[in-house]
Amino acid sequence: MSSTAAPEIRIDVREITPRDRHPLIFQTFDDLPAGGSMLLVNDHDPKPLHYQLKAEREDVLGGWDYLESGPDVWQVCISKKPA
Repeated sequence: MSSTAAPEIRIDVREITPRDRHPLIFQTFDDLPAGGSMLLVNDHDPKPLHYQLKAEREDVLGGWDYLESGPDVWQVCISKKPA
């Protein structure tokens, strides 16, 4: 993780319809302040999301750190670069 602070926002998408997950995650990420972070909780490895964030938000994506890696739950701290 890029900082020692706990993620400011926790978003658990396990109960959300799969087609609605990425828009919600992107909106939550976009709403983070510079240097902010969020904890994503998912029911599968969100690696495709990582590639999508890198492609579409490369200028502001700060970090992607796995805190838990399955087999039933994945937790990833996603952060924005500081200003």
